[in-house]
Amino acid sequence: MEVLQKLYEMTAIQGVINQPLSLVMLCIALILLYLGIIKKFEPLLLVPIAFGVLLANIPGGNMGVVSADVAESMGLMELAKTYGIMNMLYFALIKTGLLPPLIFMGVGALTDFGPMLRNLRLAYFGAAAQIGIFLMLMIAVAMGMTLKEAAALGIIGGADGPTAIYTAIKLAPHLLGPIAIAAYSYMALVPVIIPLVVKYTMTEKELKINMREQDRLYPSKVKIKDMKKLKIVFPIVLTLIVSLLIPSATPLVGMLLFGNLVKEIGTDTHRLYSAASETIMNAATIFLGLSVGATMGAETFLTPQTIMIVLGGFFAFILSVAGGIFAVKIYNLFSTKKINPLIGATGLSAVPMSSRVANEIALKHDPENHILQYAMSSNISGVIGSAVAAGVLISFLG
Repeated sequence: MEVLQKLYEMTAIQGVINQPLSLVMLCIALILLYLGIIKKFEPLLLVPIAFGVLLANIPGGNMGVVSADVAESMGLMELAKTYGIMNMLYFALIKTGLLPPLIFMGVGALTDFGPMLRNLRLAYFGAAAQIGIFLMLMIAVAMGMTLKEAAALGIIGGADGPTAIYTAIKLAPHLLGPIAIAAYSYMALVPVIIPLVVKYTMTEKELKINMREQDRLYPSKVKIKDMKKLKIVFPIVLTLIVSLLIPSATPLVGMLLFGNLVKEIGTDTHRLYSAASETIMNAATIFLGLSVGATMGAETFLTPQTIMIVLGGFFAFILSVAGGIFAVKIYNLFSTKKINPLIGATGLSAVPMSSRVANEIALKHDPENHILQYAMSSNISGVIGSAVAAGVLISFLG
């Protein structure tokens, strides 16, 4: 009987009985795994996050992340020995803000700025779509959140997971888990959210605006003579401009553009490009997902504030899509060369999913209206726009 008693005590069964909310979190982890694996909702990061939630909520597993107050007086080795290796990973890689910029470097290496440079005037709508971030910030403050918490919530409207995580780390680390889940869940729901907003904000006539026909009627006077050179110069110049104007945006924008630079240089930096886009990015994604998931213990996640973040993130997303659409509508009032407002809807950072969704909507209304290359201009600029918006918020509130 003594042996059986010790075997029972060795299990986590009694811990689950003593902490029934951990069972709720385990169910949430399984739901997230289902969404990532079966429904393919951003599986590259949602699966590690979900598994991190699973690990963190097994009683006695010692894989949950403790509060910063507990950890700040300890060294990393002592922290790992006392509270488990996940705490060492979190405070060394996440709390320092290291991993989101590394992922941005990989995103930059996988991004082609060509469509944006060919249609630079459309890039402005990537900035206009960031309005959802600031509108949601004001709404969240009105609902009782602090400015820092509201900013961390609002950045979900930029539709960029690493940016949302980076902003949460800097401004509201206690909200990191639910913000990460909301950001990546809604990024996966882009094919649902964009058509929903378009349905209630655009007319049939606007949906049929043919971008190629507009180019034929009103050809651009600016011709790019050497695209390769421009692609190399662009990340260097933009890094200098953004860094000088908004230094707090440098970690994200700078790493994004560095990744793009080593891609565009070509064979001379191919090994750097390969490392940035594959080895480093994949490792960073794994550690980021697991560590963020490990912050989601029952006591921090199962709160009314989490529900507010999930709902608020959804509205921030909708406001960003609508903001981009109405920015194009206003532009069309004063321009003879019309732009399909679907271009504005792609001002989110969810590249290239937003552009593909917008292109599919345009083709449904006119099989000859291929707008993918135009939508990518706004879409790519949205990545830079969300990072700049995060830098502005961190600069003012951090």
